[in-house]
Amino acid sequence: MASSLVVPVIDVQNENFKELWPAMVVAIKTASFVALDTELSGLGNRKSLLAESIEDRYKAICHAARSRSILSLGIACYKKLDQKPADSYLVQVYNLTLLCSEEYIIEPQSVHFLVQHGFDFNKQYGHGIPYCKGNNKGGADDRGVHIRALFTELLRARKPLVLHNGLIDMAFLYQSFYAHLPERLATFTADLSEMFPAGIYDTKYVTEFELRLSASYLEYAYKKCKLDNGRSVDSGTNGPHVHIEFCQYAGHMSTYVDYRESPAVASVEEQTDICQRFSAFGWCPSGTKCPLSHDTDRIILQDEKNKDDKWKKRKRQREKKRSEGEGSSIFDGAPENKIPNMEVDPEDPPGDQRGTVAEMCPDGLPAMDSDGNTPQSEGKSLATDSKGNSVCDENITTASIDDSRNTKNNTNDGKSGEVSGTGAGREKTNDCSAGIETQKKNADAGTHRAGFDAFMTGYIFAYSCTVIRKEEAGEADKEQEEEEQSWLPTCLNKVYLSGKVAPLNVVKSTFSKSSKAHMQKMEMVWGRRC
Repeated sequence: MASSLVVPVIDVQNENFKELWPAMVVAIKTASFVALDTELSGLGNRKSLLAESIEDRYKAICHAARSRSILSLGIACYKKLDQKPADSYLVQVYNLTLLCSEEYIIEPQSVHFLVQHGFDFNKQYGHGIPYCKGNNKGGADDRGVHIRALFTELLRARKPLVLHNGLIDMAFLYQSFYAHLPERLATFTADLSEMFPAGIYDTKYVTEFELRLSASYLEYAYKKCKLDNGRSVDSGTNGPHVHIEFCQYAGHMSTYVDYRESPAVASVEEQTDICQRFSAFGWCPSGTKCPLSHDTDRIILQDEKNKDDKWKKRKRQREKKRSEGEGSSIFDGAPENKIPNMEVDPEDPPGDQRGTVAEMCPDGLPAMDSDGNTPQSEGKSLATDSKGNSVCDENITTASIDDSRNTKNNTNDGKSGEVSGTGAGREKTNDCSAGIETQKKNADAGTHRAGFDAFMTGYIFAYSCTVIRKEEAGEADKEQEEEEQSWLPTCLNKVYLSGKVAPLNVVKSTFSKSSKAHMQKMEMVWGRRC
């Protein structure tokens, strides 16, 4: 079985934001795609967020984005490496602690949940990067070193944007760092389609409609993809798999890095009753008081066993039907207790849980992790072109380790850090392993949820691109595997909607116009009107 993976996450606060600015801008500009994740101060009325009418849902999301704030932002930049094995990526992960300079609502349930999972509000209020929401308030967004200017750099980079259950994330990002949200959903999607011309990808949609996993909350999807990727590598076959590399940090830069360990899925010998609610949704109303297991490793292994047992049963049934001259049912293979795309949980989560259905709540943190992903204690982080790799210069040696292996190379800050390091090994073999061991004790379940969630989101996307592309394209198509062709055309600009059989299409229709504020922004970002 593949070994653990150790992910270096750069902790960005107000004191080091200017110092790390060049590194973040270079990382974004040189990335092949960027994955984002947010932690929020609340979401308001959950039932409104799951209204039958999508327009009503959008209004509820707008109200939440205008009255609440982003507490932390995770950015994971995935750079596809040339002259390396196919599907090799250099990954740089940043966790930005933010502080809205205006009044905003923070919900008690959100505070309780975040504190339980290690969020440091003293750190946020004392060292958070300040920002103002809505339209620009003094000073151009494209000048200076501030979070809105960083978002402008993301737009200018024209990279694919990857999110998990991303509708709420996009609304909060728009309201917090761009402009006031438009009143109509069609205007919002028209604006987004022009803001991100390289496309928006939602890994919640990918895992449900393309990979068709038994469950699709973030922790489950990440661990399942990582497990399958590791098996492919360990088998020694030519099957699709992803390789992940990190840069190595040295000197004072190492003080900004926290290491988040992502253990391999461990086989479980003893039998344990699994919480079926958590198994399906990644969330349970009883939380840590639930007497049943919330262990995602156990859930994944049980699902695989059940799938194998069902496959054998269906094979026997098909053989029996063929002998009787009957056809097989179109529902053969449909999960019994995990209904893809219709994960409506009959019970609403308490307080500030993010949504009630499938991902708006279960996958997500109680009302604040905009990804809708599972709490960290449950495993979800549990709270994301320029040619060449300009982020890692010649004085850096990266360790090439497949993503299912333990790597602890570091991200070079592009300017300030002296980065050094040698070797590539499994587990803790490079020369900064001692520092990693020292730092890993700081990577408890509560640190860097947004940053690590962005990493997991990007990982799912990278793995999905590898598997789906190689399933659909034959060996003869390898010569045409340009970077732009490596993504998922069937998932382009399709955003998951809880409880709906169809996604939200992020397009500009002939019946909708871009907002006035957006057109002014685009003139500033790209020097033209859309």
